[in-house]
Amino acid sequence: MRDATINRKTGETDISLALTIDGSGLADLYTPCPFLDHMLNLFTRHGMFDLELKCEGDTYIDYHHTVEDIGIVLGQAFREALGDRAGIRRYGSLLLPMDESLIAAAVDLDGRGTLHFDVPFQSPRVGDFDVELCEEFFRAFVREAGVTIHLMRMAGTNTHHLIEAVFKSFGRALSQACEMDPRSDGGIPSSKGTLN
Repeated sequence: MRDATINRKTGETDISLALTIDGSGLADLYTPCPFLDHMLNLFTRHGMFDLELKCEGDTYIDYHHTVEDIGIVLGQAFREALGDRAGIRRYGSLLLPMDESLIAAAVDLDGRGTLHFDVPFQSPRVGDFDVELCEEFFRAFVREAGVTIHLMRMAGTNTHHLIEAVFKSFGRALSQACEMDPRSDGGIPSSKGTLN
């Protein structure tokens, strides 16, 4: 089983997270940010990961620390669960429609950690969620997971639909990249013999 359990407590958040990469899309989530719960549920379902997440945060300030720290902990969990990444496909990509919106997602489990986020939003908020936090979540994730992610808007104007498409496409592309390659000899998927 490729899984990980991470606990992180700071003066801003208290997070416990359990991840199974080879799961069935089960999510048991509680954060003080309902919109993020919704997005992580989509990510989990479409990536076929199993995710348990409990978070308390200083949301009397805003959602920033909560969203960023969940990205940190989720990234740490993927890094731990993937181990040395031997035998994986390494790359995943998807073009995902969500009504009028279209998002391109590409993932490389390269061990480095780079984000290209080109998803302009027309609205600054969805409900009480600041949409700029979407990019902050992914920036924290890539840094901790050691993953390169490209997320790009190809079409669309509805901010809710765009963010949904981002999380769904991210889940599916990451799932592809995490898959074990049946043609692999079980080695590291790099001519260098190492990832990073």
